[in-house]
Amino acid sequence: MTLMRTFLGAAATLAISTAAAVADPAIIFDLGGKFDKSFNEAAFNGATRWAEETGGSFLEVEIQSEAQREQALRRFAERGANPIVMAGFGFASALETVSQEFPDTKFAIIDVNWLSGDNIRQIAFAEHEGSYLVGMLAAMASESGTVGFIGGMDIPLISKFACGYAQGAKAANPDATVVQNMTGTTPAAWNDPVKGGELTRAQISQGADVIFAAAGGTGLGVLQTAADEGVLSIGVDSNQNHLHPGSVLTSMLKRVDNAVYDVFTAGEELETGVTLAMGLDNDGVGFSLDEFNESLLTEEMRAAVAEASAKIIAGEVVVHDYMSDESCPVN
Repeated sequence: MTLMRTFLGAAATLAISTAAAVADPAIIFDLGGKFDKSFNEAAFNGATRWAEETGGSFLEVEIQSEAQREQALRRFAERGANPIVMAGFGFASALETVSQEFPDTKFAIIDVNWLSGDNIRQIAFAEHEGSYLVGMLAAMASESGTVGFIGGMDIPLISKFACGYAQGAKAANPDATVVQNMTGTTPAAWNDPVKGGELTRAQISQGADVIFAAAGGTGLGVLQTAADEGVLSIGVDSNQNHLHPGSVLTSMLKRVDNAVYDVFTAGEELETGVTLAMGLDNDGVGFSLDEFNESLLTEEMRAAVAEASAKIIAGEVVVHDYMSDESCPVN
């Protein structure tokens, strides 16, 4: 694979590598960067897997500010990249504009399901379903009966994680207490591990002994502090179990890697004008079990979440989607 590194010039303009051939696919990473060990890195892993398996190459860029979203998207479209993947809902507004200017280019955007456009593939995840399962595991692992949730930016998407998590915790232990905090109200909330650590210590002081972080790079501070303080944590998006073996109870997997891999594989034949829903039924979300956490998950815990997963897929258990009405049935 030819690595296409992009960079920011002094005038904050995007310089796109010219190493890739016209019509190669492209990916734009969201704030926090492709090595955030979470959402962006999952997207990067999917692109890299495609390149390694096919010998192909792709264009990429890591934006550094909100202002660069439309600029990066337009630059790739002008270069002839196709398809172009955007990692995150923050690109929705820019995509609405640029997709109309380049009707022959195919675009795919992750975490969006409200756009229209014949040349757009939208990819949405059932984060609430995966969060429900790790909420069950948190409540079953907790000795104090109090579990925590730390989100990144205070937006409905992250409340979707939080609500599913609380529902799962309450399903496993109706008497469980769920402590919740968001890191901030601006995109900086995705990349503030110091604040993540502070919130973790605050939740521990309230009795939380298992804490789920859905906060991008901020979550690294949550996982580190939890390990330092001797409590359990739960990772998100990518499998983060290996970061603190024996301390990370599990990770709520959001298979962004599969989504990007599939888009790149389809290439210019990508079906657009549709929304792809990725949930438990098609392995779009789930939880991680490996050598780094297998000793933490008892057979009883594994059986309980396996049963719950089957019931969710069958429609026997319905996990409320916060984004459907911006409400949560449990606190």
